[in-house]
Amino acid sequence: MIFYLLKKKKCGVIFTNWKKGGHMKSIQPKGILTTQILAMPADTNSNGDIFGGWLVSHMDMGGGIEASRLAQCRIVTVAIDQMVFIKPVKIGDVVSCYANLLSVGTTSMRFKLEVWTLSMRDKKLKHVATGIFTYVAIDEKGKPQPVYR
Repeated sequence: MIFYLLKKKKCGVIFTNWKKGGHMKSIQPKGILTTQILAMPADTNSNGDIFGGWLVSHMDMGGGIEASRLAQCRIVTVAIDQMVFIKPVKIGDVVSCYANLLSVGTTSMRFKLEVWTLSMRDKKLKHVATGIFTYVAIDEKGKPQPVYR
């Protein structure tokens, strides 16, 4: 059986994986926790897995929250690069999105977003998706503006 403990740390949460025999392995999502949501039956495809588009939408919201916090203004998503679905998300999984700032341009910000799930059934933590999202800071008229003003 595998158990997970949550520990507070400056940059977020560390998930510690305790396996039989006392072996401990640290599994740590990279970045700042931006969103958490429960995967529900209404979000499934015909195979019973959560829609990839649903997951991308939550990643975009999570990255957008962090981009808006950094730029202190409205932002828009301008690109999604290197989207990789690693494992399926199941009904009842707690879905957590983490944002890690990669770079800041004059008006743009690039984040690596990671999605991790925690299954309430088997208590397993899984890295399920990763993508690179680019956001642009905009003013009240929708025109690009510097991130740092």
